[in-house]
Amino acid sequence: MIQFQQVSKRYPGGIDAVKQLSFEIQSGELVFLAGHSGAGKSTLLKLIAGIEKPSAGAVLVNHQNVSRLGRKALPYVRRHIGLIFQDHKILFDRSVFDNVRLPLDIIGFSGPEVRRRVLAALDKVGLAGKESSNPIALSGGEQQRLCIARAVVHRPAILLADEPTANLDRDYAHDILELFKSFHQVGVTLVISAHDESLMADYGRRILRLKHGEFTA
Repeated sequence: MIQFQQVSKRYPGGIDAVKQLSFEIQSGELVFLAGHSGAGKSTLLKLIAGIEKPSAGAVLVNHQNVSRLGRKALPYVRRHIGLIFQDHKILFDRSVFDNVRLPLDIIGFSGPEVRRRVLAALDKVGLAGKESSNPIALSGGEQQRLCIARAVVHRPAILLADEPTANLDRDYAHDILELFKSFHQVGVTLVISAHDESLMADYGRRILRLKHGEFTA
């Protein structure tokens, strides 16, 4: 469960990214975040993950106030969260396999279980057989699938995706959303941001609309 209680985030210079947001996302729910560039979508996702801390209010994830957790406690919360960033954060000096295994290395997995999980994640996203490739050789859509595999390899309960369909053609964007739908069907809580609401309409899920850091109808 994710809960925001009157959450605001102000960046240096007096920039209000989000303003007094209050809402709940239930366990196993699929929710879309809609809004223009700069509406506050990325900040909202970073607040859930504890990457940013609110200037006011409380952010609860599975009944834990992540805004009050220290640096040592946050990694334990993030073990249950998968993150897909807009800028991919792919390491091009490593293979596809080594990019995907990163979350498992951080958690402390080792041995045959690492290989089994990485290959299963790559198969799930349609990249089976590309584990030895350099990510630079992948298409834009395949790089996005690589990021998804890395985000789910540790089997998180919550998956946060920041504009995962940006810069993809419409057919490929639908393929990516269908992939997310398959994770939702097995109980993963998903929060997906996008600016194109027409892509969301096909899925009939709740849409939280942001404009200048506040919810709109």
